[in-house]
Amino acid sequence: MTAPAPPRPRAPSTPVGRARARSAGWSRAVLLVPAALGVGLVVLPLLGLLLRTEWGAFAAHLAAPVVWPAIRLSLVTTLVTVALCAVLGTPLAWLLSRADGRAATWLRAVLTVPVVLPPVVGGVALLMAYGRRGVVGAPLFEAFGLRLPFTPSAVVLAQVFVSLPFFVLAVEGAMRAVDGRYDAVAATLGASPLRIFVRVALPLAAPGIASGAALAWARALGEFGATITFAGNFAGRTQTAPLAVYVALQNDPQAALALSIAMLAVSLLVLGLLRGRWMR
Repeated sequence: MTAPAPPRPRAPSTPVGRARARSAGWSRAVLLVPAALGVGLVVLPLLGLLLRTEWGAFAAHLAAPVVWPAIRLSLVTTLVTVALCAVLGTPLAWLLSRADGRAATWLRAVLTVPVVLPPVVGGVALLMAYGRRGVVGAPLFEAFGLRLPFTPSAVVLAQVFVSLPFFVLAVEGAMRAVDGRYDAVAATLGASPLRIFVRVALPLAAPGIASGAALAWARALGEFGATITFAGNFAGRTQTAPLAVYVALQNDPQAALALSIAMLAVSLLVLGLLRGRWMR
């Protein structure tokens, strides 16, 4: 026997009820207009990519000489970047999640600066730090003859600079969500802070670490300003996928569109993974 259907709400029959219904309708309409404009500002450019791409020759354009070396370099450098973010950022995020006080607050603020810093300014800062006459670059050049700017290593440094804060912020949030009583119990059993970090914090925060790695990888993959300023735009050496799009747009617009579609697909994949698995 099926349950009876719930009664339908009756339309307001009193003048006050009808006035309220009209007011609610107007309110929704007023809010709908700016909301639709906001959606359009985001969706229309993406729709433009799809409509202006020559899908019949998509594979041929994707095989343009400028495309695959840039994709290969982007994949290699971003994977190295994510590995460095994980090695350097995970302990840092754990320490920040367990620290209180002014020092931790200031450190967290400094680490957040690259998130809001214009990318080109970040590239200039990297030059001042690691360039031939930089704070660190000058001693390295004088002692070992090592030059970092305009090399693949510079690409990785630029990507780490802009993506490490995203990783640390995501992982710190995951570490803070871990119940501190687990740490206390492990400490009472004689576990050292390092053992607590490895055996307790890492397994419990694994979804957050994976989420941070995905965010860092997506940010590194899309990096442009700091890379072109600090590493240059040399095909096959420092020209990553975003830089290749910039160059191809001037010489082969369809190749630029094909590469843009490929990067859009990767971005949607990362977004789907984040929303579907790790952000439930």
